[in-house]
Amino acid sequence: MDYFFYCRDRDGAQELRWQLVEEHWAFMDRFAEGMIARGPTLTEDGEGATGSVHIVDLPDAATARVFAYEEPNYLAGVYRHVLVRRYVDLLGRTMWDFPGRDEERPRHLILAHAKPLMDWPGTEPTLDRERLIAYGRLLSENTEDWEGAAVIGEFDEPSAVRDLFAATGSYEKIEVHPWTFGGRR
Repeated sequence: MDYFFYCRDRDGAQELRWQLVEEHWAFMDRFAEGMIARGPTLTEDGEGATGSVHIVDLPDAATARVFAYEEPNYLAGVYRHVLVRRYVDLLGRTMWDFPGRDEERPRHLILAHAKPLMDWPGTEPTLDRERLIAYGRLLSENTEDWEGAAVIGEFDEPSAVRDLFAATGSYEKIEVHPWTFGGRR
C-alpha cells in the first residue's frame, strides 16, 4: 500500500531540522526499499526547508502511523502538521527512475486538495510525463474517499500546472511548493 506524507515545518525549526538530519536519514533507511519519492519543500529562495515529502510503499496503516509519528523530526517538534493519505501511483516509477534531473529546471510539489464530498472527477490533467518525478491520487485511509492529487516534477511554470488542476473544477485548494530531491548527500 502506497502512502503520501507531507510534514510542514514549524516556523523557526530550521536549526533543529539540521541537528536531526542524521537521525532522520537513519530512520528513513529502515523504509528505503519501499521509497517512491522523498525530499524537502523549500523556501522561495531555495535556501531553507519548509516541510518534508515522502511517498512510500508500506505494509499497512499501522506502519504508516509509525512512519509519520515516530520519525525523529516529528518527535522533536520540527513539524507543525502531518498530512497522511493513501496514494494511488499514476506514474509507475520511483524518483530514482526519473529520466530528467536537469539541475537548472525548477522542481515543485503541486498538492491539490479535493472539494469536500467531491467524487473523483474521472479525468486527470494532461501533464508531460517526462517532467514528472511522482504523480498520484490521494485517498482517505479507508481508500473510499478521493481527497486530491499530488504531483512532483520539473516545471518551468508551476502556475500553469496549478491552472490545469483548477480548470477541472474539482479542487478546493491547490498548493505549489518548491521541492528538491531528498536523501543522503
